[in-house]
Amino acid sequence: MDLAEKYTAWYRYKDQITSMDETAEIAMGVGAAIALGSNIGDSRLILDAAIATLAKTPGIFIEAQSHWYITKAVGPPQPDYLNGCAILRIFMLPHLLLETLLAIEQKFGRVRQQRWGPRTLDLDLLLYDDLILHTPNLQIPHPRMRERAFVLVPLAEIAPNWVEPVSGCVIKELVKDVDCSDVHLFMGN
Repeated sequence: MDLAEKYTAWYRYKDQITSMDETAEIAMGVGAAIALGSNIGDSRLILDAAIATLAKTPGIFIEAQSHWYITKAVGPPQPDYLNGCAILRIFMLPHLLLETLLAIEQKFGRVRQQRWGPRTLDLDLLLYDDLILHTPNLQIPHPRMRERAFVLVPLAEIAPNWVEPVSGCVIKELVKDVDCSDVHLFMGN
């Protein structure tokens, strides 16, 4: 039984579970890693408010948060980003977590008009335990996380030994393979 099947079974039968069995382990939650970014408006204020919103969301508990980093934008010319990562304890299926992240982005004024365009808030689901998932709407691990210093640097700060399941490498090793010259610690941390 894979992780998603365990979650489905746990959710369906959660009221009937009376002992610690294979599905009851889900009641302890699953670790997830997300990336946060902003380059429109007061990015620090927006990112701090996004963290606060996540912390108030049922089924999401923040276990760790990285410092904020200033990074060059990917894509068309635009302002630099403020980026960071958070480790969450999740009590929901990955698709519901994605929907929750998208709803929070929308709450903060995210408009999806241009690929890699500027944004008030960007929330990306990077990792969900050791799950490998490929659906039309969701890929876990995030398909480009291994090539993005603006993701790996803050993630290595808070989860250096998390194994990225596709490569089998820990985050602190993956960060050595990317150019980190455009990732700078934000002095307002």
